[in-house]
Amino acid sequence: MRITIVGAGYAGGTLATELATTYDTDLDVCLVGTPGNFGGGTAYGDARGEHLLNARAGQLGATADKPAGFARWLNLSEHARDAFLPRAAYGEYLLDRLHDAEATSTNLTTLEHEVIEIDRLPGRGFHVHLDDGSRFESDRVVLAVGALPPQRLPGVGPRLSRDPRYVASPWQAGELERIDRDARLLVVGTGLTMVDIVATLNRRGHRGPIVALSRHGLLPQSHTDMAADPVELPPRLLRTLHDSDLRALTAATRRLCRRVDDWRVVVDAMRPELQDFWRGLSPAQRAQFLRHARPYWESHRHRMAPKVAAEIEGTRASGRLQIVAGRLLRAGIIDEGLYAVIRRRGSAEVERYEFDVLVRATGLDTDITRTTHPLVQHLVAAGTITPDALGLGMRVSRDGEALDADGQPVAGLYCIGALARGECWEMTAINELRSAIYRLARRLREPALRRIAQPDAAQAIGRVR
Repeated sequence: MRITIVGAGYAGGTLATELATTYDTDLDVCLVGTPGNFGGGTAYGDARGEHLLNARAGQLGATADKPAGFARWLNLSEHARDAFLPRAAYGEYLLDRLHDAEATSTNLTTLEHEVIEIDRLPGRGFHVHLDDGSRFESDRVVLAVGALPPQRLPGVGPRLSRDPRYVASPWQAGELERIDRDARLLVVGTGLTMVDIVATLNRRGHRGPIVALSRHGLLPQSHTDMAADPVELPPRLLRTLHDSDLRALTAATRRLCRRVDDWRVVVDAMRPELQDFWRGLSPAQRAQFLRHARPYWESHRHRMAPKVAAEIEGTRASGRLQIVAGRLLRAGIIDEGLYAVIRRRGSAEVERYEFDVLVRATGLDTDITRTTHPLVQHLVAAGTITPDALGLGMRVSRDGEALDADGQPVAGLYCIGALARGECWEMTAINELRSAIYRLARRLREPALRRIAQPDAAQAIGRVR
């Protein structure tokens, strides 16, 4: 049975290494990804030296059964395992694991190509089409494509969207390097992407003012230098999680945070419960969370390394970085730069400002209805996959199987990673991803294991003879 994994970043590469074996097996695993993206993907493979991990090194083993694997790969001391290391080092670790699996396994192959179409075959299975015009059959396919290409920011005019003064993909080669060091920057987004952009600009010696704009103007919170002891959630808070009561959970969380020394341990203790909590919310409750609570949750859940937080605070204190709560209503080109019309949060007035460069830093894009990603476009048009009602990705079953336009599972087509957020919500960090990868790998192995345990009649008769 052939299993094709589309996307060779963290999720796809780690799933491939989980399925790779050094003994004879009925599973043939094919990992397909674009050149240069194997192992770490965009998140880790394209990271720069100033970009640090947002979790401690001792917690970042690639697989659920070996959470200290990254620290052991680096031979870190116990003290050093609390450190926040460069993301590029993690990308090297993931690529090393993948190379080792490919070199030693009997069932893993890799292809450096882009998958542009996946067609369902009558009965069961798929045709997988590559960008070189070739195709092959696969019994099962896993979509691990990560976040989608960024869409144009609302309010950005068509001329500006094609102009060098608009940076849609800041990590594309050369995009930040071409910005003049004295340029006045408007960065839309105040999350971890903005934090990385400011760190890179500081490394380059940027001197011009930077305005970072988001609806609430919230920065990511900071980790502490040393990890605090974990806590157990009290029964009352667990009950609100199991009841999927969003209002009660908010109140119970606030009460517990006031009673502990560090609110971070409460947020971390909630993580194993959150996927089931999210599944229990009604569509209206999910929409309410996204509209009102999401920015506050994400600023506390996705935190900066202490060193990065200190750098951001220093940049703000110097006056070079200003955080603004508000909305970008319109942006366009003027003779020597660009203009931006902004409404500050809580104000009925609009204000017009002039900048030299506009940078998009709004984080993950998972809206499959508006994407330019060719494979996702094809699958949506064919009705093979369907959008989540809240624009969080694609509809999948609890087991991660894609749901088609009729709401029926597409047998053998799975999704892992950011596009499954509509079902799981927390599906972008290592802890949640590696648990999901373990469950999916076990499910994908099931047919082969059954054949080993229960040989068919012809094989049995052959052995009797």
